[in-house]
Amino acid sequence: MAEYILSATSTADLTKEQFEERDIRVVFFHYTIDGEEKIDDLGQSISFHDFYQMMEQGAMTKTSQLSIGEYMDYFRGMLTEGKDILHVTLSSGLSGDYNSARSASEMLKEEFPERKIYVVDSLGASTGYGLLMDKLAEKRKEGLSLEELRDYAEEHKLELNHWFFSTDLKYYVRGGRISKASGFFGTMLRICPLLNMNDQGKLIPREKIRTVKKVEAALVEKMVENAIDGLDYSDKVFISMSDCPDYANAVKEMVEAKFQKLNGKVVINSIGTTIGSHTGPGTVALFFWGKKRSA
Repeated sequence: MAEYILSATSTADLTKEQFEERDIRVVFFHYTIDGEEKIDDLGQSISFHDFYQMMEQGAMTKTSQLSIGEYMDYFRGMLTEGKDILHVTLSSGLSGDYNSARSASEMLKEEFPERKIYVVDSLGASTGYGLLMDKLAEKRKEGLSLEELRDYAEEHKLELNHWFFSTDLKYYVRGGRISKASGFFGTMLRICPLLNMNDQGKLIPREKIRTVKKVEAALVEKMVENAIDGLDYSDKVFISMSDCPDYANAVKEMVEAKFQKLNGKVVINSIGTTIGSHTGPGTVALFFWGKKRSA
C-alpha cells in the first residue's frame, strides 16, 4: 500500500467507481441550481441527465470553488491518518482552486510538521484532468515516490490535450463568453465552436465550424495532428459529454476506427455538474496524450 495519498477534486469528472478503483481520494465542489445549493457528488444525488434537462428547461446554475477552510478540513482528515498527500487541482486558468489548496497546505505545516502536502495545478479540466489522474495512479502503482510522482505530473501535464466542441451557444451567452448577437447568429448558422485548452489552462476558441457532423470530424482530426506517435498512438483516450451520447459515441467510433493501437476502448464519462454549469448540454470533449500545449 502506498505511503502517500493521491487526491483530486470532483471536477476531474471520473465516476465514483473510477476514483475508488484507482484509490484516488476526492473532494467535492458545490453549485447551486435555481438557488438551491448542491454538492458536485459525481451524479450520486442527481443524475447528469436530470441536471442537464433542468438546464434545458431554464434552470439557472452557479458554481463555487472550495474554500481554504474546507481544504484544511479535507487535508487534515488525511494527515491524521499519518499519510503524506499529493493533491492535484482544477486548472488555475478556470478557477482559484489551486490557490485555495496551496494556502490550506501552507497553514497546516505548523500543525503537521512531519507530514508533506504537495499541490499540483493540473492546468486541465473534466475528464482531461481525470486522464491525468488515471496516469498518476498508474505511475504510483509502478512504485514512484511522492516526490517522483509530483515531478512526473509537473513535467507531463501539458502533454494532456483537451479538444472540445459545443452545439448550444446560449450557455456561452449566459456566461458572458460570447455576445448575444454572436450567439444568435451562431445558432442560426448552426455554428459549433471548436475549442481547446492552452498552456495556461484557459479555454481558447480555435475554429467556427458549421454542423455537428463536421465538428465531430474536426475534433478527431485534431487528435490525428497532435497525438503522440500519430495514428500509432497507443495510450488511453477519454471523452466527456454533457447529455449528448449520440455525439460522443460518433466521436468514439471515429477515434477507434482511425487509431488501431489504443490502450483499451475509448472511455466516455459525463461532464459533471461544476463544469457542466458553464458548458450546458451538447458539449463533447476529447482527451489524449500528445504534443505539449501552447498559447
